[in-house]
Amino acid sequence: MLKKHPLFLVMAFAVSLLAGCAATGSSSSENDLSLYEVHQDGRIYVFYDKKEYSLFRQVGETPFRLTRIGAEPKGETIVFGLTKKDKKKPDQVAAIQLFDGKIKAGDQFYAEMYKNGRIYVFNNFKDMNTVRTFGHPNYFYMSVGTGPKGETVVYVLNSKNKKKKPVGLIEQFKSNNS
Repeated sequence: MLKKHPLFLVMAFAVSLLAGCAATGSSSSENDLSLYEVHQDGRIYVFYDKKEYSLFRQVGETPFRLTRIGAEPKGETIVFGLTKKDKKKPDQVAAIQLFDGKIKAGDQFYAEMYKNGRIYVFNNFKDMNTVRTFGHPNYFYMSVGTGPKGETVVYVLNSKNKKKKPVGLIEQFKSNNS
């Protein structure tokens, strides 16, 4: 009988797995990441681990990294700060896969970019790329002197949310930096 054929069973399992993903809205190609980016001395440092980012902000170095010389739009070197457990398999790190276009950012994406004495806060990876490429956001809500060390915080918006105060993003930033 057809139902007992191994290929049929594999196909049935695959279809049920895909149906489950569709029902929950999850996707194996999307990730809810938090990124922390620092622009310093012609380099862009990217962290996906808050502890590694905090350590970098204190000492100015990261013990484990993946470096891509001149890989950014203006010829900057990008340095991905890795955790100890990820240092041997950087190609499997979701943050690197996101930058390489292999996965998409999920709905809960969050990022902070420290650049020119300001902190830019994002909930959209495309908006983050715009600021990295062009140096400034198209739309934003600015809060002067409200960063952890008195920095100006720039909440980056886009054409879809430009008319609303980013209350949720502000709360998330405050919670993340308390």
